[in-house]
Amino acid sequence: MKVVMCFGAFDGLHPGHLDFFRQAKALGDSLIVSVGRDYNVEKIKHKRPLFNEEERLDMIRQLKIVDNAVLGAVDDFFDHIKEYLPDVVCLGYDQWASDTLVRRELDKVGLKKTEVVRLKPHNHLKAKSTILKQKSEEFKKFEE
Repeated sequence: MKVVMCFGAFDGLHPGHLDFFRQAKALGDSLIVSVGRDYNVEKIKHKRPLFNEEERLDMIRQLKIVDNAVLGAVDDFFDHIKEYLPDVVCLGYDQWASDTLVRRELDKVGLKKTEVVRLKPHNHLKAKSTILKQKSEEFKKFEE
């Protein structure tokens, strides 16, 4: 069985996230989604998530395409990945970590055979949480 693992905040599911999961799942038999911790989401995105980590984890667990959803690590990201021994690690087109960095760190924790794949954007002008949140705020102003 080929295990695929991907990561993200997944703060407000949208079509881009679903496409991300479809692309990842197509690379293997079992998809593990690691949901970012509130602390890390705020640190990386410089703002608090709309939904807390438990709420986001619960949303991801509801998706049939996802075989296992787990909370990510607070700090030891690559030791966290090693727990699941994925054959493939998928990165979103806009995720902060470079392919080279991920490859190097996977090697350090003994995951030398784990493939690193950068997935393609769904529609990066429409399907990003930040864009959807911005449009929502604009719509709220229009309603007032």
